Amino acid sequence: MPEETAPTDSTPEPDPEPTPEPAGSKSPSSFFGALGCGCAALLLVPVIALVALVAWASFGSTDIPRAAPEEMADRAFQRSREAYDLMGFERTVEPGVEKIGVTTENTLRSDYCYDGGLLGLEDKTVDGAYRMSHSWALDHVPANRAVPGLRRLHRQLKDDGWTVSSYREGGKSKDWELYVQRDDGNERMSFTWYPDRDYFTGGASVPCAQDPGWKDGDTGVSGEDQRPPALGPAQRKK
Repeated sequence: MPEETAPTDSTPEPDPEPTPEPAGSKSPSSFFGALGCGCAALLLVPVIALVALVAWASFGSTDIPRAAPEEMADRAFQRSREAYDLMGFERTVEPGVEKIGVTTENTLRSDYCYDGGLLGLEDKTVDGAYRMSHSWALDHVPANRAVPGLRRLHRQLKDDGWTVSSYREGGKSKDWELYVQRDDGNERMSFTWYPDRDYFTGGASVPCAQDPGWKDGDTGVSGEDQRPPALGPAQRKK
């Protein structure tokens, strides 16, 4: 006899009740959605930090110490006189210059200081702030004086903590150059010897300073009327 099968009920069974999610669990879409929000928040952190850093650096750019132009002019001049002495020069150079690049020179110059603004994108002058620099030059400087003197100056400035930005010994046909800086580049000195015309130049610039005598309504740059003393070798110990 054929095998009998149990009769089936024609009425369909109801769909089972959905199993509730355990407390505290989230669907994958909810999880990744939350993760996306978290990542966005994390990405904002370095952006905010960068903006704050730039703003702080820019704010610090206008935090300029107060000093009279006479003080900063003397500081720049003393830097030049120390280098002049290390070079072994004996001549006295009177203030002024007759023809730049040809005759002797001993001059002071004052320039504006600039503020980059909140994000460092602006380029405006700071009222009452100035940067003083001193320039000097000698004619008739032969190789037997310039070469050993510049090498000696190079070694000594490194020993004194200056950072050498560039140094080149040009030989008989190319210019000899020495550039140094310190205090994050706020203080600089430069020296060049031109062998083709036996001409030597030097210069020193000091950091920006705020003129305590500056008043609202003043114009021009502070310190532009400064005049250096005669340049010569410093007093040597006997």
